[in-house]
Amino acid sequence: MTFPDLPSPLSEALAARGYAQLTAVQSSVLTEEAHKRDLLVSAQTGSGKTVAFGLAMATELLSDDDARLPVAAAPLALCIAPTRELALQVSRELGWLYEKAGARIVTCVGGMDVAKERRALNHGAHVVVGTPGRLRDHLERGALDLSSLRAVVLDEADEMLDMGFREDLEEILDMTPEGRRTLLFSATLPKPIVALAKRYQKDALRLSTMDEERGHGDITYQAMTCAPADIEKVVVNLLRFHEAETAILFCATRDNVRHLHAGLTERGFAAVALSGEHSQNERNAALQALRDRRARVCVATDVAARGIDLPTLTLVVHVELPRDAETMQHRSGRTGRAGNKGTAVLIVPYPRRRRVESMLRGARIPAEWVQPPTAEDIRAQDRERLRASLLAPVELEDDDRALGAELLAERSAEEIAAMLVRAHRAAMPAPEELLSSGAAPGPTDHHRPGFDDVAWFRMDIGRRQNADPRWILPLICRRGHVTKSEIGAIRIGANDTYFQVPRAIAGKFAAAVKRTFTPDRNDEGGITIAASEGKPQDAGPRPRSGPAPVRHRPKPFRGREKQ
Repeated sequence: MTFPDLPSPLSEALAARGYAQLTAVQSSVLTEEAHKRDLLVSAQTGSGKTVAFGLAMATELLSDDDARLPVAAAPLALCIAPTRELALQVSRELGWLYEKAGARIVTCVGGMDVAKERRALNHGAHVVVGTPGRLRDHLERGALDLSSLRAVVLDEADEMLDMGFREDLEEILDMTPEGRRTLLFSATLPKPIVALAKRYQKDALRLSTMDEERGHGDITYQAMTCAPADIEKVVVNLLRFHEAETAILFCATRDNVRHLHAGLTERGFAAVALSGEHSQNERNAALQALRDRRARVCVATDVAARGIDLPTLTLVVHVELPRDAETMQHRSGRTGRAGNKGTAVLIVPYPRRRRVESMLRGARIPAEWVQPPTAEDIRAQDRERLRASLLAPVELEDDDRALGAELLAERSAEEIAAMLVRAHRAAMPAPEELLSSGAAPGPTDHHRPGFDDVAWFRMDIGRRQNADPRWILPLICRRGHVTKSEIGAIRIGANDTYFQVPRAIAGKFAAAVKRTFTPDRNDEGGITIAASEGKPQDAGPRPRSGPAPVRHRPKPFRGREKQ
């Protein structure tokens, strides 16, 4: 397949890469209307944006009669990206796209050798790709000459503004030539982006290939509720149920990444971690392990939500809820790329369901609410996968047949098959039994032996906050250091829940509740437990009006810190 409307080096590069046709965003930047104009483009993550602006720049870099680039005294194009990972990915993509044109591409990002970058710039570059802070540093030190620029690209511009790079961007753009072409790519177009475009672009053509009905057409969204204490177990079961070639798990903090990564590694998963505490070399090694299939699971903070391109990534799990719909879509956009299908799963603690439903409605994403995979679901999947694997046609070597004959001489075919199944299962992490799986325990509103003399306690959560005995009972036991048999009647009201504890252990229970409710161990969404002065009908649930109270973000592992 060739693309006659493109310069021959780019057409040949696309054909060699296996392109049968261009994506929507790639086609849109090549229309006659977009020719040599400033562009303001909103496109989905994974839609081929990097190749799109690489093709769009061709009119500034290549001429029809000279398919190869001449030696450049100063850069002709500048691409700015918010993170090291994204800048390195852009550099790789432009590298193969412009390889036949002889383009020299230099990458300038934080965490890399500054002196080495400076030498590369001194030797000449056609395209410079970098992060705002490092580019500004080279500019101020006189190592980066922008006087010959013909094109500037701002990739993921909304993220750069969110990360506080406005001042860096303005200084860089103020030092570019007046006649350069400016291509601004952003997943969303909030007011600050529009203002930036208005200041630095001239008669910009606005292009959009976003799907208005959902965040990403190739991503299936699922949401599943669970008890807060079950979150890590749900993650394990999701990984085992899907057995994705590559999966990424998003946490809110570095500490939670460390905790979850350690838990998965201990269970036998081949996992790597990515967060702000890792050096660039460590990040590169982790990503390479995923590309080489030495690791199949990546646990990460939002620092990894952009710039990671793993073709085999088919599962994204939001272990901790994203702060907003945009973050959710950027995280989820790591899968479902370049026409491939992917699944994004939100793990929702019971008290947070209303918030997630509102976020999904606002983003117009029709997520399917499903139950977390149970151990039996996983065993059924394992059986099907093992059957498919063993019954698939294969070419057997003579040694294989000889060993098979030896085994048959020692054991029956049924025994050998059973041992093969057992060996297969032993190599895989065991599924987890969930606290909230199975039938819900009853509210035990009737009298039970041993509960003649009781103390009542109150929780500030009720039906309006999705209170349910399936997760309230384990929560009470964990917070009060008691067993299920030591909890009596549970009465769930609109905004309050009352429950009984034998008076003989009430003091011990209250002390344990007080110890376990601290800011850095608050993993139940801000739920408080306190002694009630009387029975529920005496104390009476206080009526509340208006929407359900907003809880703090649940923290399934540890306290918050920088990413």
